[in-house]
Amino acid sequence: MINHLAIQGRLVDTPVFGQTNNGTEYANFRMAWSKKYKDKETRCFLDCKAFSGTAAFMKNYMNAKGQEIIAEGELNTEEWEKDGQKRSKIALLVNGVHFCGKRDSSAPAESPAQAAPTQVDMGEGELPF
Repeated sequence: MINHLAIQGRLVDTPVFGQTNNGTEYANFRMAWSKKYKDKETRCFLDCKAFSGTAAFMKNYMNAKGQEIIAEGELNTEEWEKDGQKRSKIALLVNGVHFCGKRDSSAPAESPAQAAPTQVDMGEGELPF
């Protein structure tokens, strides 16, 4: 089964940054995007969660309400109980973020996790397999 989603949108609000009990950094944020067809506009919102290096990267470079980004990861259903009622919601567990829209000159071109792999010169006639 494939569960991979890439969303281009804007941060609805400033992300909430923190650390879990074991010290792992996290970023909770919400993205919004819309689609227009003739006179009708559909607006969509999705809760997102990023951890570790991705959260640290967002804290440094993707932390402003309205900032346009691309987030990719997998959809996950969160379940809990409140007032005796079972509740659930779908959220994106983010494993990568990318800049989108206008570029801030102080930000790197891509997050360290998405940097291109180092190329190794194998010489002529040598194959790595």
